[in-house]
Amino acid sequence: MVAEASTDPRRRDFRQGLISWSLTTLAHGIKWLLLSLVFSVLTEWVGMTFWWPDQGLDHSREMLAAELGYLQADFGRSLVSSDPARFTKTVVDRTYYVLFELTRIADFIEWVGRAPAAGESGLRPRLYAVFKPVAEYVLAAVQVTQVFSVRLAVLVLAMPVFVMFTLVAIVDGLVKRDLRRWGGGRESSFVYHWAKRSALPLLVLTWVIYLALPISLHPSFVVLPFAALFALSVAVTASTFKKYL
Repeated sequence: MVAEASTDPRRRDFRQGLISWSLTTLAHGIKWLLLSLVFSVLTEWVGMTFWWPDQGLDHSREMLAAELGYLQADFGRSLVSSDPARFTKTVVDRTYYVLFELTRIADFIEWVGRAPAAGESGLRPRLYAVFKPVAEYVLAAVQVTQVFSVRLAVLVLAMPVFVMFTLVAIVDGLVKRDLRRWGGGRESSFVYHWAKRSALPLLVLTWVIYLALPISLHPSFVVLPFAALFALSVAVTASTFKKYL
């Protein structure tokens, strides 16, 4: 019976270690960031074709200018960095380096984007003929990546808002839990599990929605509502925690 229990996969207890959990979480985070970036680029391309064809490449350029304007106007200080502007520049530069310079994509764009000399033959003139009609789309993708990097830095700088809201929510929830405990109130496992499972998706949605927005929007209009919803889920989770520890 012991041997049967040890080989029965239904009775195995799989425990994920701290390192495994950290690597899994990091992989999921990178996956969602890449998906947000790809969605942002695809949305910009669709918009250039159907929604703002007159603006073309200027749309992503104006978005980048607007995002930088929000950063300079409202992020003079942050608990994450003493110099938010320098922090953002570092994020933008490193993202550009990893995605375009390290992969040699920037060199390839520069090489294939040069008009061929008169009488030049070979592969490059053929590639130039293919690249020329989609050059604006490629450059728009580069600029959208820079917008993505600025927004990524803004979200990191805004994370103390989530921490502050969460601390307040935990205190409020625990107070309500004690009142319920001493008052003999009923506890609902359904509400507890629903609130507990909604916290992480709300945090992920904040990043995904803001990073993938096809228009410029002040980060407060995204961060504050989702921070409030996240805090609400934490408060409900804490207040509906089991009556007796």
